[in-house]
Amino acid sequence: MEVLIEDFVTEELKNGRFVHPMLARYRQDGEERSWEIVEAGDSVAVLIYHTQRDSFIFVKQFRPAVYHNIGCGMTIELCAGILDKNLSPEETAIEEIEEECGYRISGKDIERVTSFHTSVGFAGNRQTLFYAEVDDSMRVGDGGGIENERIEVIEIARDEVDDLIMDERIPKTPGLMYAIKWWGDGVSGFGG
Repeated sequence: MEVLIEDFVTEELKNGRFVHPMLARYRQDGEERSWEIVEAGDSVAVLIYHTQRDSFIFVKQFRPAVYHNIGCGMTIELCAGILDKNLSPEETAIEEIEEECGYRISGKDIERVTSFHTSVGFAGNRQTLFYAEVDDSMRVGDGGGIENERIEVIEIARDEVDDLIMDERIPKTPGLMYAIKWWGDGVSGFGG
């Protein structure tokens, strides 16, 4: 997916939809301190393994914050989503798999791996990691997200995923790298 970015500028965010910047003031060991933080919603992420093609399904999308920092905003990530509806983390993960990647799965097709805190230096929100296996019979669409999301579904063969993880030129999330490591360690109940 080619993305043309023009006239990129930043401005102060006053009333964010998903994040809320603030200043935390506190005392630590008797010393007054402050720290800039962002209140952000918790989320889910899913490592998706395609059993018939021995490959992983990821998403590629433009991330303005990455673009702002390194001039290249296209990232490779796990399928993911914010917990912004009245759904459980598992229900959110199942919904995101269909919306972003085009596969319809059920609760028996997904496994909760763990949860961890992301962006601990400024946000500290929790992300719950799931694992799902899919095959061609579960395909119900092209994926790509909803509304104005512009998500490209990409598939990377299992024997090429280590190259992705180690290639520092490709922006990717720590969650993606952890999920691949977890899968490679064979801890998946699905036989990863």
